[in-house]
Amino acid sequence: MAVAAERDDTDIVSVDSMQVYRHMSIGTAKPTVEEQQSVRHHLIDIVEPSEEFTVAIFQHHLEQALSSIAMSSRFGLLVGGTGLYHRAAIDGLDLAGSWPEIRQRLEAEADAEGTPSLHQRLVELDPVAASRMEPTNTRRVVRALEVIEGSGELFSSFGSGLDEYPDSEVHQVGLRWPREVLATRIEQRVHRMMDDGFLHEVEHVLTLEPSRTARQALGYRELIDHLEGRCSLDEAIDATVTRTRQFAVKQERWFRRDPRIEWIDIENDPVVEVAPAIRKYLP
Repeated sequence: MAVAAERDDTDIVSVDSMQVYRHMSIGTAKPTVEEQQSVRHHLIDIVEPSEEFTVAIFQHHLEQALSSIAMSSRFGLLVGGTGLYHRAAIDGLDLAGSWPEIRQRLEAEADAEGTPSLHQRLVELDPVAASRMEPTNTRRVVRALEVIEGSGELFSSFGSGLDEYPDSEVHQVGLRWPREVLATRIEQRVHRMMDDGFLHEVEHVLTLEPSRTARQALGYRELIDHLEGRCSLDEAIDATVTRTRQFAVKQERWFRRDPRIEWIDIENDPVVEVAPAIRKYLP
């Protein structure tokens, strides 16, 4: 980020669920070695692909990073697009524990019975939590039931949910591209990643026995399907483009709900156009 590079008192904190993984650089658009040498970065390359990574683990590492930045009398610039991680960083979400065996069983039930069936179970157990999520949102429904069964407490007791936006001292700036321009940029980026050796990177990651969370990274999931014989390379590339575009739309909708974000409509150069909005919040 150019704003941090032009100052000597500002660190960048990555708010990205996949840049935390070592050996996964091309597909996650990780800052280059030169960029990381010019500006101090945090929360990049902190775990192996074989490890599960959750928002609770992210919060732990984030707290350490922010403490280090504060003790050095520096400023932190949080950069990235993982929506739940942003909320955890900005609003300090009260998160429940994790029960992998329960989650796996519930995921199997969702596959067999359909997510709406599990959502109806949630309606009976915790109607407040059920009202906060779509009946077809498998990840959230399974998570709520996992917490209820694992902790013995209502999922809704762990916070007011993601639909409330309390006052915050953190200034948020969002970049917004025209939808058709963004679609073109995504396709170009995917093909550029392939030219840069993305397939070889995924081959290497597979030898490291990637965890469930690492396997879900956009592009990695699709290329793993190709390497394991479930589709051709062209089909994997096309699926990566399509799913990345779908994710970008979903991502914008997530952040658009937050009234605290100052939006910058990008026309040409995102670095040049967003820099003034960031500078005004830094002393």
